[in-house]
Amino acid sequence: MRTSILFLAAAVFAASACDLLTPEKGQGAISVHFVENSQFLTKAGTQIDTNNFILSVTDSKGASIYYGTFGSAPESIITAPGTYTVSAKSCDFSTPLFNTPQYGDSQVVVVTAGNTCSVTLECVQMNAGVRLKIDPDFLTEYPNGVFFLKSADGKLMYGYSEKRIAYFKPGNVSLVLNENSTDKTICSRTLAAQEILTININVSSSRQDVGAGIHIQLDTSRVWESETLELGGDDSGRGQTKETAFSVSQAKDHVGDSDVWVYGFIVGGDLTSSKCSFEAPFTSRTNIVLASKSSCTDKESCISVQLPNGKIRDALNLVDHEDNLGRKVYIKGDIVSSYYGIVGIQSISEYSF
Repeated sequence: MRTSILFLAAAVFAASACDLLTPEKGQGAISVHFVENSQFLTKAGTQIDTNNFILSVTDSKGASIYYGTFGSAPESIITAPGTYTVSAKSCDFSTPLFNTPQYGDSQVVVVTAGNTCSVTLECVQMNAGVRLKIDPDFLTEYPNGVFFLKSADGKLMYGYSEKRIAYFKPGNVSLVLNENSTDKTICSRTLAAQEILTININVSSSRQDVGAGIHIQLDTSRVWESETLELGGDDSGRGQTKETAFSVSQAKDHVGDSDVWVYGFIVGGDLTSSKCSFEAPFTSRTNIVLASKSSCTDKESCISVQLPNGKIRDALNLVDHEDNLGRKVYIKGDIVSSYYGIVGIQSISEYSF
């Protein structure tokens, strides 16, 4: 029986070695293996048997050389010399599903005549997961409410007693509350491969506020992230004062709000449509980016800020004030859907450190 691997996740590992053999003249071969003696566990301790993985070998033109389970594949796949893509995945995954982590790895190898190219695969989680922990008081406060987790590929209803993880392709996933046949998006998050987000949903007795407190816990190679949301029905008072300012993550859920306060850490600037700079020196005085953590270096996790000409630009730009990098700042302005490709703040009227 071929190697079985228990996964908690992994980092990409690739190894190729060519050993002389004697296939038919002018031919070569590909031999596929998984990392030997790997002992990884998922959170649930689920064992993944690599014999059941789907193995695919294609040539440089995309023609299939082998497609089937790893357990049914020959020890050596005889091929003509050339470049091949070798990939393996634990299952097919196209729409949101419960309890369906997908693991896989892919490598490009070169086969030469008279040799076997040995490919060692170590698979990582390719999709992302979300699980909800719902306050028991939710049923009392929202007797007609039902939660859904939704992405571009589909949605899953998440019952009050559901314990399973809902898996999605990497990308945007929204938490939607359906109450009396009306949908309300509670929050949206962009999830990366290997990320498991736990959303703790609490109910405010006053039903006047929606708040979020985020902490991140890393668990070996899979990223287990936890976020707490408080459902309160009416959040119209948020952002009206510096004391009730929106966090960066909250601001992303309030696109279109005008003349509101937002706070975050100044982490970079020099924005373009595709990137921004997180390290000095900076060259543009017209923009900065804010994040929920001062160590953030991911543009998609930030919100952009357009600095108006005048005293606000003079005080906040990173060209003249590199020491602002990493500082927490409160900014009052309009939240827009896109400024340099991400949610942004424009028409700034006030700021405060």
